[in-house]
Amino acid sequence: MDIDTMVGLDTMADRAPAPRPCPAAASLELLGERWTLLAVREMRYGVHRFEQITRFTGASRDILADRLRKLETAGIVERRRYNEHPPRYEYHLTQAGRELFPVMISLLTWGEKWAVDSPVVLFRHSCGQPVAVDLGCTHCGAPVTRESLTPVKAPVGAAE
Repeated sequence: MDIDTMVGLDTMADRAPAPRPCPAAASLELLGERWTLLAVREMRYGVHRFEQITRFTGASRDILADRLRKLETAGIVERRRYNEHPPRYEYHLTQAGRELFPVMISLLTWGEKWAVDSPVVLFRHSCGQPVAVDLGCTHCGAPVTRESLTPVKAPVGAAE
C-alpha cells in the first residue's frame, strides 16, 4: 500500500487487500501470546523468580522459558543473577517493559467489563476511584478517537 496516497482512515478499508506494515502487528509479534503478557504482569506485580512466575501464570516451564528468552532478546526483560552456585536468575522489566503499563491497564479494564463475569481483583486509583482508561492527546488534552486521527507518512528515520 502506498501511504503517500492515503487520505484518511475511512479509505484504508478500500485499499487492495495486502498485509500492511504496522506497529500493532510488530507489537503483537513480540507480545501477542497469553503466557508472554502474563509473565509481564507478574513482573509488574514484583514477581521476578522463574518458579514464582510459573506458579502465578500457570505456564509450563518450557513455554515460560521460551517466552522469557524472547522478551529478553527483544529488550523487554533483563535477567539478573541472584545466585552463583547453581546460577539462578531473576527477570526484571526494562524501560521498554515498564512502558507496557498503560497497555496492561487497558487490557485489565477491558477484561473486567467484557471478558469475565466477576473480576477477582479490582484496582483503585490513589484517589479511591476505580481505574478507568481515558486516552487523550498529551498536547491539547482532547480525547483521542478514531475520528480525531489522521494517518500521515512518517518522516524517514522517525523511529531512530
